[in-house]
Amino acid sequence: MPRRVPEPDAQTGGGPARADVLIAGAGLVGMALSVALARTGLAVTLVDRATIAAPEYDPATWDARVYAISPGSAAFLHAIGAWPMLPCERVAPIEAMHVAGDAGAGLRFSAYDLGERALAWVVEERALRAALLPVVFEAGVTVIGTAPFVGLEWSADEARLKLAPEGQPEVAVAARLIVGADGIRSWIREAAGIGAVPKPYGQTAVVANFGCERAHHGVARQWFRPDGGVLAWLPLPERRMSMVWSAPDALAAELLALDPVALAARVAAAGEHVLGDLVPLTAPAAFPLSLLKLPTTIAHRLALVGDAAHGVHPLAGQGVNLGFGDAQALAAVLAERGPVADAGAPVLLERFARRRAEPVLAMQTVTDGLAQLFGRDSPWLKSLRNAGLAAVDRIPAVKRLLAQPALR
Repeated sequence: MPRRVPEPDAQTGGGPARADVLIAGAGLVGMALSVALARTGLAVTLVDRATIAAPEYDPATWDARVYAISPGSAAFLHAIGAWPMLPCERVAPIEAMHVAGDAGAGLRFSAYDLGERALAWVVEERALRAALLPVVFEAGVTVIGTAPFVGLEWSADEARLKLAPEGQPEVAVAARLIVGADGIRSWIREAAGIGAVPKPYGQTAVVANFGCERAHHGVARQWFRPDGGVLAWLPLPERRMSMVWSAPDALAAELLALDPVALAARVAAAGEHVLGDLVPLTAPAAFPLSLLKLPTTIAHRLALVGDAAHGVHPLAGQGVNLGFGDAQALAAVLAERGPVADAGAPVLLERFARRRAEPVLAMQTVTDGLAQLFGRDSPWLKSLRNAGLAAVDRIPAVKRLLAQPALR
């Protein structure tokens, strides 16, 4: 896709280009938000320091980075036109989930029991990006890629982001509202002075895909391990699965140093060989894990979404779903703004912040609490946490209550 750079605003004598909303960060959440906002009639500009282009696609290979997209997120992506663009042969439903404690206790969720078609859908990152990008252009979003952020200024009526597009003169884009969607190490957040230092978990997520000897039957599996780590297997189409091993840093380094065949054998053994022997499909990748809690996700003419606004442990697979929830909520608030023409008006930003505060805090509390609970080596805590898993598994109403926030 060609890069689109906005022309200077003629009404301001060649001053900065203007938009109602400027989204800084063209990841999955930023792209989805740009479409949702553009379809409410707002003029939207999407910028990123990296190239904004469709990823290279080889149907014979699989992306190591996958996401478990909740039914709520899938409905949002369908509403903006991206979900139908996904090739069905690259999407796998999670129809059940088996969770194992570190002392034999277990917990099982079933889509059928919860009245859902699937608990989630497992989709490659590159497939989601390829589905979103054409929709971004169709919605009329102005796109600027390969443009490092070099300055951020505010006045009473607007915010202005200065960019240095590759091979072009520096350009400024002014907007009523700037949205930071540029990840956990957000440049926008830092420039806005919103203090936040991610709290490391001392764990690294090692991700890779494998072919399986046995069929997975749409079952996702998760093991809380005695060393405090969490091993998760997500079903991919046919006899394939994606692994996310949230391992202590030292173990992660050990896993990454293994050759592909040895890593496959190690992963199969850690998963009790429930899918038989494994065959490596992708090289492993690694992502350091941290918790990010902010004092606020809004400021003067600024809102933060996605990983720029919050970081959670991946044991529940909810990071990207929280981001899509942010996008959906902000788009809804601006679509329902009524007589408030200014997209960056404080009343709208405060409404957005209130709408997202409870679901984000709840998910952070649950995921961080579980990570801390299973990360402590104490005999009485071990007995307590496993007894808790077993007790929840025996009460369907409690399981439904726990599942609903993740589903929606």
